[in-house]
Amino acid sequence: MTPLQPVSRCALNNAELALCQRVYDRIISARPLVSNAEREDLASMIIRSYQHGVMDEDALVRLLS
Repeated sequence: MTPLQPVSRCALNNAELALCQRVYDRIISARPLVSNAEREDLASMIIRSYQHGVMDEDALVRLLS
């Protein structure tokens, strides 16, 4: 038996990635980010929040908007 990985180390499946992409698109449409660094930071925060248990699309948007 293998030890369980922390949630933050697990890969996302296609449905989870699609949810994160929708959140990203919703936030960007309301608040355009100019730099690549800002966009990368937002994407990282969305994935990190999802992996740490915020799995509802609307909750992610509210949290990160």
